Amino acid sequence: MTGRVAVVTGGTGALGQSITTALLEAGAVVAIPYAVAEERAALEGRLGPEQRGRVQLEAADVTDEAAVGRFVEAVRERHGRVDGLVNAVGGFAGGDLVSTPLAEWQRMMTLNLTSTVIACRAVLPGMIGAGGGRIVNIASRAVLPPQGGFIAYTVSKAAVITLTQALAQEVRRHHITVNAVLPSTMDTPANRRAMPDADRSAWVSTTDVAHVVAFLLSDRAAAVSGAALTV
Repeated sequence: MTGRVAVVTGGTGALGQSITTALLEAGAVVAIPYAVAEERAALEGRLGPEQRGRVQLEAADVTDEAAVGRFVEAVRERHGRVDGLVNAVGGFAGGDLVSTPLAEWQRMMTLNLTSTVIACRAVLPGMIGAGGGRIVNIASRAVLPPQGGFIAYTVSKAAVITLTQALAQEVRRHHITVNAVLPSTMDTPANRRAMPDADRSAWVSTTDVAHVVAFLLSDRAAAVSGAALTV
């Protein structure tokens, strides 16, 4: 992926840092809109000087269409292109339908689904103009089949899969691929805190998920679109 430019929303989070590292190791330039300064510092701390030189970090609210538009435009001004997009930002909330406040329902939809829509809308005109591109959305293995008990999360991530499949059809003629990656429970610090007594032997590493994402952004995956790949 040498010379390619990828935008990674959520690129300073637990999964996002692994995705960013995998793309940098493949030779790409990575642009990240971030929200948490501590996460930015953690990412920069794990990168060498050469890799830090290929990372563009700017504070931006990924649920704000205008802010994301400005961010993507800044990436294009600096690097001249956006070849790939990874929508890795997201959040989790538990609760059944009756107990979940409407505000929490809306927060899950905004964070998991609307942020994905906004980022896709921002990069697609440039990809169409360039004659191709790659989009990878992060959904969840837990929503196939849909699960109860965390219904707002389930519905929002299931919608990401539907968005992926429909968008893949819309942009196919422009040589743009759109795929979804569905991790099972990932081995992250947050999940370890939330489930301290869980058997982690079946948890998937963020590095393994990142390798699948990197493959889908590469030329080797040019014939794969509309897929929902479980990891």
